[in-house]
Order: sequence, then C-alpha cells, then structure tokens
Amino acid sequence: KCKNGNLNTVIEFRNKQVAMGRKKFNMDPKKGIQFLIENDLLKNTCEDIAQFLYKGEGLNKTAIGDYLGERDEFNIQVLHAFVELHEFTDLNLVQALRQFLWSFRLPGEAQKIDRMMEAFAQRYCQCNNGVFQSTDTCYVLSFAIIMLNTSLHNPNVKDKPTVERFIAMNRGINDGGDLPEELLRNLYESIKNEPFKIPEDDGNDLTHTFFNPDREGWLLKLGGRVKTWKRRWFILTDNCLYYFEYTTDKEPRGIIPLENLSIREVEDSKKPNCFELYIPDNKDQVIKACKTEADGRVVEGNHTVYRISAPTPEEKEEWIKFLEPFLSLAPTEKFLGK
Repeated sequence: KCKNGNLNTVIEFRNKQVAMGRKKFNMDPKKGIQFLIENDLLKNTCEDIAQFLYKGEGLNKTAIGDYLGERDEFNIQVLHAFVELHEFTDLNLVQALRQFLWSFRLPGEAQKIDRMMEAFAQRYCQCNNGVFQSTDTCYVLSFAIIMLNTSLHNPNVKDKPTVERFIAMNRGINDGGDLPEELLRNLYESIKNEPFKIPEDDGNDLTHTFFNPDREGWLLKLGGRVKTWKRRWFILTDNCLYYFEYTTDKEPRGIIPLENLSIREVEDSKKPNCFELYIPDNKDQVIKACKTEADGRVVEGNHTVYRISAPTPEEKEEWIKFLEPFLSLAPTEKFLGK
C-alpha cells in the first residue's frame, strides 16, 4: 500500500501528465487527445472526450472548435455528445446561443460551422419542444442571429439593420409560415443590447499556450541516438521542459517531464557549460519523454540522459537554479511500490 505522501506524489505526477496533454491539445487537438488516451488519462469514447472538452480546463477554445468541427465520423459523434452536455431548456434562442458559443470558438470554415449549428439546432429543439416547427427553422434563425450580431456590432458595417428589416428577412422560415413577430423583436433587442461574447484566443499563438514560463532561452542539446548538438529554444513551465526548433514553431520538438529526474553539472570535451538531466540510480533507463518526428508522428524519446550546453557559465547556473525546484530524487517506480 502507498503511504499518503507517496500516493500524493503519484497523483501529482498524473496531474503533470494531464497538463502536458492539455498543452499538446492546444497545439494539435488530435495529438493531444491521442496522448491523453495512450497515458490512460482519458477514455477513448466520444462521451469521455466530450466531457473533457466541455469542462475545458486549460484548453484553448479555438482548439476545441477546430476539433469539434472535423468531419471524421468519430469527431462528429464527439460534437453531438458535447452539444448534449448543454442544457437549453426554457432558454430563448439568443440565451442558448450565448451559452453554446462561449464553450468554444467557432472555426472559420463554412462546412465546420454548418455541422456545429445543425447539432446545436437539434439539441435546442429537443430541449424546447414545440417552439419551432422544425430543426431547420431553428438552424436558419440561429444563423440569422449570428449575422445580426455581426451587422449590429462590427464597426465596419455602416448600414445597421433595423428590427423591421430583421423581421422581414426571416419571413417564411417556419416551414413556409412566419415566426411570431414578438419573438423576433425580443431576439433582436437582446442582441442589440448585448453582443455575443466570443472567445478571442488564437490556437496558433504560442504565447497563449506558454504564457508566463518560469524560464526560456536558447540552449544546445545533444541528440539521443545520433550524437550531434542541436540548437533549440527551451521553455520551462508546468514542471516540464519543452524545446522547439524555432521560437515561432506551433508545436515543440520535444517535451521532458521533470518529475523523478535529477540534475548535475558535467564536463564535455566538445562543449562548455554543460549539465545533464538523468534518472538517479538507473543508468540505462530511458527517460519518459516524447518528441515529434519530421513526419509529424509523436514518439517516445530515447535519452537515458539529456545533456545540455548553455551559452555562458552564468546561464548554466541560472538554468540549474530554475530547474532544481521541479526535480525529485525518487523514481516513479518507488512511489508505485514496484
């Protein structure tokens, strides 16, 4: 049996893996989901993935929208499971849209928006039976409301539609009949008085994923199998060390969880100012880390140690000072009782 302290350490380690999975999701949603499933942090079911996206803790809302908008059959099932988690009963259409459009950011592609709004309309009609003649009516009116929001609140649109024009534009959409004028007036006034709050994050901007890192900078890293030195941009955050080929890259080339590693200064005949990350008491054990191959595949790393060279002795000392608080001395297997 694990003692409480050891159990807490194992839980903390899994929390760090979840944090890594979230960061991977924010850079590449499919790879992030794959990472979480492979590490038993998420079940490979549309319901479990939908719950993960709906909670949205630490997730970029642009990335959520991109994943939900994919046309793969599984992604469409996740989309419907995600929409089912929203409760729209007794909400008018604008209130329901406000809730829905805050849970992710609508992607730019028309086909993706189409699938998402269709799923929304089905769910709204399921929660509010009899409000509309059909889901098609709800779908068309939802689009009209989104367009109205843009027309009323985008400063580039000079000709603002009146409530009369909005009513006229939506004549005949209720299976050939008209919707109640009072309903349309109420929807118009709601949007006029308060625009949709649309999440403004950008899934392609690393500053949103790695804001306020503990430390970042250029370092040289010695390869695992091929012993060549490569210059990489390193970012230390959330108990992980990420490295990138360029500062503008959307995805790291590698991720090194710092849990259970130690650090030491080393002499190297080819490079000055070196230090190593290693597993104490396990000389030949491969460090649990991952890297991205040139073809985009995410694979396990093959380092038994990570040897790194800093540009100056001062920077080496700084990196060691920042890394040490994140490192622990006991390997995971001890906490698991292996």
